[in-house]
Amino acid sequence: MNAIGKKIDVIVIGELNVDIILNEIESFPVIGKEIIANTMSVTLGSSSAIFASNLSSLGANVAFIGKIGEDNFAQVVIDALESKQVDTNHIIKSSSLSTGATIVLNFGQDRAMVTYPGAMNDLRFEDIDFTFLSEARHLHFSSFFIQPGIRNNITAVFRRAKESGLTTSFDPQWDPEEKWDLPLEELLPYVDVFLPNNQEFKFLTQSKTIEKGIQKLQKFAHYIVIKNGSDGVMAWDGTDLIFQPAFKNDQVVDCIGAGDSFNAGFIKDFINKSPLKNCLESGALIGAINTTRAGGTGAFESSGMIKDIARERFNYSF
Repeated sequence: MNAIGKKIDVIVIGELNVDIILNEIESFPVIGKEIIANTMSVTLGSSSAIFASNLSSLGANVAFIGKIGEDNFAQVVIDALESKQVDTNHIIKSSSLSTGATIVLNFGQDRAMVTYPGAMNDLRFEDIDFTFLSEARHLHFSSFFIQPGIRNNITAVFRRAKESGLTTSFDPQWDPEEKWDLPLEELLPYVDVFLPNNQEFKFLTQSKTIEKGIQKLQKFAHYIVIKNGSDGVMAWDGTDLIFQPAFKNDQVVDCIGAGDSFNAGFIKDFINKSPLKNCLESGALIGAINTTRAGGTGAFESSGMIKDIARERFNYSF
């Protein structure tokens, strides 16, 4: 156990799928036409899993609660997580559902994605072992809108976590239906760190600027951390807005999972009670490291690789 008596640093509740990544394409597809991708990889996907894997690579003790099928993609997910020492014992395997998959088409620094949800649609409140959850220091949840089975109970999940003494973080991710129906006033009092990106934040708050969005949330939110890619991060600490610039990478391979890697760097410092500015800097560094290799976890094969990339590409030592 760690110093405060908890066995696990972070439990992640969320979606699980593989990414089928197509790179080196000349353009996005056009109806009725065919294009060629010169490289392809099949790797661990999903915001939640990338976060869990990379956070574990940074030295945290991480466990996962989610749902997959009993198929080849499921084995890819389990093998990838376990190779990074993520506890997968509470991932539910369904014989009647298929593991989800996302087709990712990378074009320059932009991308297009098509997702088959599969088993991620079926994770439910009743699937969560709250006794197990209480053994952790921190709960992270991601991808609210593509997990309809648990959507109506999300506030209850976070309330139970807070009642068990956990700190919490929540990354809503994109809403494929673009309805942005999320009960922020009900949920955010139980969320210590709210982690949307710039577009998501503006849609969720129906605001044209970050400042106006924060005005709408400030009575019931705690830390609000708004990611904006190469333009850096804005964070609200309850009183002031803080800006964290991005670490510049002039040779981006792709940006898959960069926001999730930012989350991992941020939460690694947050659970160790680092000041907000330190958490933001760590998040920005880990997000930038992510972009130096293909896929969401390619740059995080070992702590040595992470440190080497930080030193060689960003002149940063830790």
